Amino acid sequence: MKAFVIDRFGGPLHAADMPKPQPGRGDLLVQVHAASLNPVDYKIRDGKLKAIVTYRLPLILGNDFAGVVAAVGADVRQFKVGDAVYARADKDRIGSLAEFIVVREDSAAPKPATLSMEQAAAVPLVALTALQAFDRAGLKAGQKVLIHAGSGGVGTVAIQLAKQRGAYVATTTSTANVGWVQALGADRVIDYKTDDFATELRDYDMVFDTLGGETTQASLAVLKPGGWLVSVSGPPDPGFAREWKLGWVKEQVMRLLSMRIRKLARQRGVNYAFLFMHPSGAQLRELGAMIDAGALRPVVDRVFPFEESAEALAYLETGRAKGKVVVQVR
Repeated sequence: MKAFVIDRFGGPLHAADMPKPQPGRGDLLVQVHAASLNPVDYKIRDGKLKAIVTYRLPLILGNDFAGVVAAVGADVRQFKVGDAVYARADKDRIGSLAEFIVVREDSAAPKPATLSMEQAAAVPLVALTALQAFDRAGLKAGQKVLIHAGSGGVGTVAIQLAKQRGAYVATTTSTANVGWVQALGADRVIDYKTDDFATELRDYDMVFDTLGGETTQASLAVLKPGGWLVSVSGPPDPGFAREWKLGWVKEQVMRLLSMRIRKLARQRGVNYAFLFMHPSGAQLRELGAMIDAGALRPVVDRVFPFEESAEALAYLETGRAKGKVVVQVR
């Protein structure tokens, strides 16, 4: 089958012929119709996640997709050949930039009926990330949350999901996107080109950090005592290592990596957690119901043809996309 792979970490993404995967017990073989790209894809390409997940080379990139079930393994009960599905690939079997992918049955869900394949492919990783971040912090109605990078792939969905929970939503974005994120439901918009969120905002219950770096530490100042800073880009913490069963050695490494931010959080009386989202067919069913009810909509910036997968990843890496970058595979 045709796929887009890397042969070495730090190397270029390129087309290659790869073996067609075969479904095992409890697996679905899905013919991919569309795949979406996420910052985690170029982080994987550059070898920045080797401490978290072990990947074999050559590696097919791509973490979420929509398509049609082409075959099922033994013991599959929820799906049959011909069903339209969407999913976040299992972390040890990524590879949605390909004509076929294998995924566990419990990681997939029926494709929302109101979405095209391209729209559906834009949902799984970003929506599951936001949903699991809000669950981790216990975000509920009446609370205040700051969502960084509101015009990005995760941010556009996170704003909508937070509003669905009845939260007051602040977000950061550039001048050109202020009206855009307000239309998605943001109550307060901080233009990072002219204002500093750390001095403008106070007493928030949660910060959802998708940027990392200096933003992670600065976000602590926004929180009220007992608040939560949940980051997908900050340093991994020991709790994450234990949750993912990464072993004692990696737990100690992550303890050191996150020591400073955890210490600063304790000094302020707030909580810090690193999040690496996990696939969940059950949560995708929940999200699909919200989508088909009109309560949530994916935001797609641009769709690239399959043969331009490398160009699609390069475009995502510029940081200019408003919403998701999608590759039309079939």
